[in-house]
Parts: sequence; structure tokens; C-alpha cells
Amino acid sequence: MQHSHVRRNVTVGMLSTIAYLLMMLDFPFPGFPAFLLIDFSDIPALIAAIVFGPIAGIMVEGIKNILHYLIQTSATGVPVGELSNFIAGSLFILPIAIFFRRYKSMKSLFVGLFFGTILMTVVMSVLNYYLIMPAYTLFLNMPAMSNEATKQLVIAAIMPFNLIKGVMISILLFALMTKIKTWLTKSIVHTL
Repeated sequence: MQHSHVRRNVTVGMLSTIAYLLMMLDFPFPGFPAFLLIDFSDIPALIAAIVFGPIAGIMVEGIKNILHYLIQTSATGVPVGELSNFIAGSLFILPIAIFFRRYKSMKSLFVGLFFGTILMTVVMSVLNYYLIMPAYTLFLNMPAMSNEATKQLVIAAIMPFNLIKGVMISILLFALMTKIKTWLTKSIVHTL
């Protein structure tokens, strides 16, 4: 039992570090505002969630965002971007971890990826309208946006961005899973 906890903690730490490094390799997606950056840091969190359960995936999401804040954002003093990344990543990985750990098939992975993408897209659109965009305005001294301008930004940029990000990560994870499915399935059995 002690050995499995050590293995889990070490693996979560390694995946968190990889996730942080992938987060640093973010890039803008053509046609979207410059502050919307795509990165593939959710993939290590997904692997942790699939192998060790949703809590491990959320831990990877949390650690990578804490590292990002401490190393790159702390000068501004406001972790709005990190909190939003944490929430989006957690919303995305939960359905995937639940479906795949329960049914252990590529079909369940696909269903989880679909629901994770939809959940992240819808909830982040609502949160951006009501909380995240107003928080940026308040804490970072950005000019206030009208409700209509915020709504247009959410509909025209945030919603399609999260949908595209979810699809891109899903394609990469699906391709990766076809290569490591046997290893992951064995790892899951050892963690249950």
C-alpha cells in the first residue's frame, strides 16, 4: 500500500512538471484574441486522471498552475489566468477519467472526450461572462467592457476557442492512447 502511494505521488509530481513545461509552450490560435493561447498541458493531467483517478488529474492541474503563477505570473499578483486554466482543465478531465476508468475502452475514452469538451466549453463560457472577464477588468485595471461586448467576446471567441482546444487535445490524447492503451490499462488495474 505504501509503495503504491509513493508511486502515485512521484508520478503525479513528474506529470505536473511535464504539464508546466507544456504550459510554457503555449501559442496563439489564428483568428482569436492574443490572450487566448493553446497549450497541451492538460494531456499529462488526463493521463494522471485516467491512471490514478480524477483527484490525481486535478492535482496535476493545480500543481502546474501554482508553478506557472509562482514562476511566471506572480509579478502581477493576480492568478486569474491560472484559476481559469485550472477550472477549465478540471472540467475537461473529469468526464474523461470517469468514463475511461469505469469502462476501460476506446469508446468510453471518446465519450469522455466529447462530454469533457462540451462541459469545458459551456461552463467556461458562462464563467467568463459572469466572473473571469469582470475579474480581469477589476484586478488588472483593464477598461470595463459592456455586457453586450462581453457577451460578443464570449460567443465569438471564448466559446469557439474552448471547443477547438478541446478537440485538439482530444485528437492528441486519442492518438497517444492508441499507442499506450495496454500500458495504461495495466497501470489502472494496479491502482484500483
